Amino acid sequence: MSEHQHGDDCGCGQDHEHEEHVFIVTDDEGQEREMVMVYTFESENNVYAVLLDRNDPEADGVIFRIEEENDESFLVGIEDDAEWDRVTAIYEEIARTESEGN
Repeated sequence: MSEHQHGDDCGCGQDHEHEEHVFIVTDDEGQEREMVMVYTFESENNVYAVLLDRNDPEADGVIFRIEEENDESFLVGIEDDAEWDRVTAIYEEIARTESEGN
């Protein structure tokens, strides 16, 4: 993952407002869905990504852990119940705080 924090005024020349990180995710029934990364956060030395269904943005988001291997990043499902409970609680707090700020 890049150390550079992108934003509207970061000066790197990219149009961040329209930049989407799209992933094809296969669900438990084998259906492929286009998912858009909308948020990332850190917890206990791991980075997590929140993805929303590109065709159904009102649906609940899905949280994945981002892992790196050989300079490549990839999404990993969270199977440990304690880790899942921890990261969903963190994300719910982030979402609640952001909604209060609007």
